[in-house]
Amino acid sequence: MSERESLSFDVLIVGAGPAGLATAIRLAQLAQAQERELEICVLEKGSVVGAHILSGAVVDPRALAELFPDWQAQGAPLECAVTRDETWLLSGAQRGTKMPNALVPASMHNQGNYIASVGRLCAWLGEQAEALGVQVFPGFPAAEILYSEDGAVAGVRTADMGLHEDGTQKPGYEPGMDLFARCTVFAEGSRGHLGKQLISRFELDTDATPQHYAIGLKEIWEIPEDQHEPGLVVHGAGWPLSENGASGGWFLYHGEGNQVLCGLIVDLNYSHPNLSPFDEFQRLKHHPVFSRYLKGGTRISYGARAITKGGLNSLPKMVFPGGLLIGCDAGTLDFSRIKGTHTAMKSGMLAAESVFAQLGEEGSVPLTVTGYEEAFRRSWVYADLHRARNFGPALHRFGLYAGGAFNWLDQTLFKGKLPLTLRDGQRDYAGMRKAAEAGPLDYPKPDGVLSFDKPSSVFLSNTYHEEDQPVHLRLADPDVPLQTNLPLYNEPAQRYCPAGVYEIVENNGEKRFVINAQNCLHCKTCDIKDPSQNITWVTPEGGGGPNYTAM
Repeated sequence: MSERESLSFDVLIVGAGPAGLATAIRLAQLAQAQERELEICVLEKGSVVGAHILSGAVVDPRALAELFPDWQAQGAPLECAVTRDETWLLSGAQRGTKMPNALVPASMHNQGNYIASVGRLCAWLGEQAEALGVQVFPGFPAAEILYSEDGAVAGVRTADMGLHEDGTQKPGYEPGMDLFARCTVFAEGSRGHLGKQLISRFELDTDATPQHYAIGLKEIWEIPEDQHEPGLVVHGAGWPLSENGASGGWFLYHGEGNQVLCGLIVDLNYSHPNLSPFDEFQRLKHHPVFSRYLKGGTRISYGARAITKGGLNSLPKMVFPGGLLIGCDAGTLDFSRIKGTHTAMKSGMLAAESVFAQLGEEGSVPLTVTGYEEAFRRSWVYADLHRARNFGPALHRFGLYAGGAFNWLDQTLFKGKLPLTLRDGQRDYAGMRKAAEAGPLDYPKPDGVLSFDKPSSVFLSNTYHEEDQPVHLRLADPDVPLQTNLPLYNEPAQRYCPAGVYEIVENNGEKRFVINAQNCLHCKTCDIKDPSQNITWVTPEGGGGPNYTAM
């Protein structure tokens, strides 16, 4: 194929995560009910649906039950119901206090929820979408937005395949395809690279506070049966992040088959340039609250992903000429509950209903979906986000203890109805201290039993990229890492990246900044946290990246 091909659809959806697949399914359901023909396409950059999905996850089934009232009979992979909660406050490497449930904010209780793999859930949703006639194309990343003559979004162009690292064509080169639609729905997940462009081009965040993010690191362990309690959900905060002024929290979920899903969430507003989220997670696993479950177990999977956590205050407008921005691409996660699957799905279902209502109108020009914002505002997603609007800003402004006390009052006693709205106006990368002021941080060497290094961890993520392809981590100025970030911040990319992508190597007294793009987990942390905002993540060739199993 030498010339660029094109296809046209009624609706084009970028991303086969919970939001994108819920959009496609609901559209197909509506079309089927009214006996209308709709051409619906879902693009997914992962090699298969679910390959790039990583989440905690304790799933609230509310949106799934609206989409498929008989989801249990249909075999949706939500099978391990939560049986009880524990919440811990760790005060040191050996110390911790289990909080009484009465002192835990009501939003953190998990009765009626399920411990699940969102990757498996998305694979199942993909099957349901295809059964309804939706065209799902894995391995085709959307690389570029296409615009009509009047500036509306007209579709996307998929990534070119078969380019050398210098951009020249290999013998098997195939140009990407142009995919057009009356409405293009962007559901790329947290820090979507096209969503970021749309927010800037259409000034969607003009009335919002800066978006906030965290990095979530996760492992799956198989543990001895006598240490396993199916349905147990354990959350906590404090040590080790509190030692260096960082914030976040951790989780440990007892799923099915003697498996434990554990991880650390690190808010990306941390200020210490030498802090390493990966190494903080490795330290955490040695705490007795963790080690009593993990000892004698085997780590079977690892991954990392950015989390969009700014909530209602940071939510951009989600409608623009020609399309919509939904799910974590916009930031619909309810951080007070550490849950975004159900809100992402509902945002997609609302998008589908709003789009479907206008598709019957005459014409082929891109739609401006007029009903979505009002439908979203009337929905339970908006009500939940409004209730939780102060949760993150309280922790950022007041710290773990005072912020936690505020959130208990706000969420438990006042049900999120306090007559005030806290805001956090500082961007996550902006508060990083200079290395000379912060001092070094020394992390212990991994023991290979509970803690591990980055290379062995990336191996468990099944990450693969063709090495001879253009680097998908772009530097606006190649001199910044060594001339700006190294003297000022000790080049923090070496530490905030959870996959060892970035290195400074020295040969004969000359330092070089090396990007090992083949290790990239597509977590987007570098795009968010770089203090010079010099790194931009773009799509690699189709199918590249992690291939998570049941994450």
